[in-house]
Amino acid sequence: MKCIIQSDEELKNKMLAVHDAMDVLNGKWKINIISSLCYFNKRRFSDILNDVAGMSNKMLSKELKELELNRLVTRTVLNTQPITVQYELTEHGRSLQTIIANLTDWGLEHRREITGKVQLPDRPVAQHDLVPA
Repeated sequence: MKCIIQSDEELKNKMLAVHDAMDVLNGKWKINIISSLCYFNKRRFSDILNDVAGMSNKMLSKELKELELNRLVTRTVLNTQPITVQYELTEHGRSLQTIIANLTDWGLEHRREITGKVQLPDRPVAQHDLVPA
């Protein structure tokens, strides 16, 4: 990032924007849920639950509702027997793909920095592997 001299007001506005973003994405699970939807596109509730180890049904339901309220995720009820519910990122939610890709790259580099090696995951991790918008 290039350092540009800015006024205190401009810097405070940028810090407020970070605060706003973190307010929407806060918690233990939201980034993991968004990552699942970034990498796999459309996911059923149970798929997301399997993707994010350690999260309860109740917590996933709560987090998905919050992500819907913030217009990051859409919920579609499919006319199947039994009824299937599918989730996907909205267009606004897909704007987070770059952030998820950057977090992925940083996480891999951090793991390499700390352990000296990168453990290869079972799923795509590079920005070009994200589901196209």
